[in-house]
Amino acid sequence: MEAKQPHIMLIAYPAQGHINPLLQFAKRLASKNLLQVTLVADDATVTTSSFSTQGQTNSLNIEYISYGFDMQLGVLNLSNPDQFIAHHKLRVSQNLPKLINKHKYSGHPVQVLVYDSVMPWVLDIAKELGLKGAPFFTQSCAVCAIYFHMLQGMLNIPEAMTSLVSIPSLPLLDARDLPSLVYDMGSYPSILDVVLDQFSNLEKTDWILFNNFDALEDKVAEWLSNQQPIKTVGPCIPSMFLDKRLAGDKDYGLSLFKPDVEACIKWLDAKDAASVVYVSFGSMANLGLDQMEELAWGLLNSNSFFLWVVRESEQSKLPKKFMSEAAKKGLVVSWCPQLQVLAHKAVGSFMTHCGWNSTLEALCLGVPMLAMPQWTDQTTNAKYIVDVWQTGIRVKAIDNESVTKEDVAKCVKDVMEGTTGKALRANAIRWKELAVEAMSEGGSSDKNIDEFISEIKLTSTC
Repeated sequence: MEAKQPHIMLIAYPAQGHINPLLQFAKRLASKNLLQVTLVADDATVTTSSFSTQGQTNSLNIEYISYGFDMQLGVLNLSNPDQFIAHHKLRVSQNLPKLINKHKYSGHPVQVLVYDSVMPWVLDIAKELGLKGAPFFTQSCAVCAIYFHMLQGMLNIPEAMTSLVSIPSLPLLDARDLPSLVYDMGSYPSILDVVLDQFSNLEKTDWILFNNFDALEDKVAEWLSNQQPIKTVGPCIPSMFLDKRLAGDKDYGLSLFKPDVEACIKWLDAKDAASVVYVSFGSMANLGLDQMEELAWGLLNSNSFFLWVVRESEQSKLPKKFMSEAAKKGLVVSWCPQLQVLAHKAVGSFMTHCGWNSTLEALCLGVPMLAMPQWTDQTTNAKYIVDVWQTGIRVKAIDNESVTKEDVAKCVKDVMEGTTGKALRANAIRWKELAVEAMSEGGSSDKNIDEFISEIKLTSTC
């Protein structure tokens, strides 16, 4: 009688930037055909988002539990994060054990539970039910090292923001290179508690997984591995943009916003190679009215074509007459298929908020970046983009919080037209090659995934 495959369940935090990489990791596990893989999603996903299973194998199962809220309103509404966090924890704690027990009594018991690192309390559920547990980190190793030092009381924030901060395995950092929740601890204290809680029970976990690859942060990954056993299993983006081993895996499968695919690609098709700057600040950033105005006129004054994602909730901040004056140079859309856009030959640079997913996507697709971080880990990611990976420049700001139209226009010209842009593009292409290598058969991340599966199979037979 053939032995049943071990069953692994994955549950993500209900935000697009957290669900998508875990979904990709689930696809990658399922593609090995050695495990039964179940991804748990909120039942509102099917009604509030575009959700598909394309590029998945028969080994990947999607199941739904009710979180009891609209995903689009959830993490996007920071007015009462305590209420959101408490509600989410309550609903998962009520419904996840029921789902796990359903599989137990159906003859396909779950052995391993992988959960988003910002939900460390899920490990308690796993252990109570006799399962192995593994957090999945959707942020960089460098940011995790900073939070770890802060939690251990080993990080002293200098009063003078010009002072340098020294942390083992990291480059010297200005205080403003630290995550904004660290150098400005008064901002969103509830969210600071969430990010620090990620490290509260790591010693009880069975594995620690990172959406990253070894070459990208070799020094800090090695330092972290000396503290806790970690596995880098990324970059977790659709296979057809990397190693192309998962046929049909051309999209994440989830978008909380409806992208205008046809309009974006048709507009890009009419542009010359590397002639367009793509601008997007993700699903959560909210630029001030003054910043939107400076950015708008700066893009127009740069004399480059631009494709700018401005969510519907942000479009009222655009300057009057901007749309009509920019019609010949730019296209403004409420959302777009970011991977397809970054992969398009017409795109020459990416102005980004430096969220970890966007940063990885640009690196994996060889696109130079214009770094304009907003908050949390984005400031540290920007430091690495500019000074470590050397694939972008920082859009300078007089007070480190706001930029002028002159800043924007100059930086766009430097990357799109100057020798600086050529050097950045060459570096970006090299990182693209390394990312593809990591996820290809026998690459570092592929080996780590195989090792993870082997260890699951071994523990399931003990």
